[in-house]
Amino acid sequence: MQERTSATSGPGDRTSDRARRFIDALRRAEDARDPGPLVELFAEDCELQSLAVASPMTGRDGARRFWSAYLSSFAVVRSRFDRVTEADGLAVLEWTTTVKLGSGDEAAYRGVTIVEFTGDAVRRFRTYYDSAALERRARRP
Repeated sequence: MQERTSATSGPGDRTSDRARRFIDALRRAEDARDPGPLVELFAEDCELQSLAVASPMTGRDGARRFWSAYLSSFAVVRSRFDRVTEADGLAVLEWTTTVKLGSGDEAAYRGVTIVEFTGDAVRRFRTYYDSAALERRARRP
C-alpha cells in the first residue's frame, strides 16, 4: 500500500495527481460557480452522497445536480484542504470551507471527504461535515 499525505498549499506538496485534479477542479468550480470542471472528473457510473441528500445521486447527471446544488447554496464558497491522504485508489480530504450565505453572513465549517477512484475517474464520493456550524449561522437574527 503506497500512501501519500500532505497539506495542499506548500511547495513540498506530494498530493497525488488524482487528488490534485479533484482539488483544482473544485476550486475552479467554486470560483466560476460552474460545476462543469468537477463533473468531468466523475465516471459514468459514479455515486455521490452527503449529509444534505437522503440517498446517493448517481451518474454524471447526478454529479451535475449534486455540484450545482452545492454551488447554489452559497453566495460565495471557498474550500481549503488541510490534509490529503491517498492510498490504493482512495483519497481522504480534510477541509475547511468558508462561505457567504444569502443573508450576507459568513460562516466556516469543517469536514472530511472520501473519494474512490477507478483509474483517473471518481467512482464514489462521500462527504461528512459539521452541518450545525451552518445551521447556527443561518438561524442568527
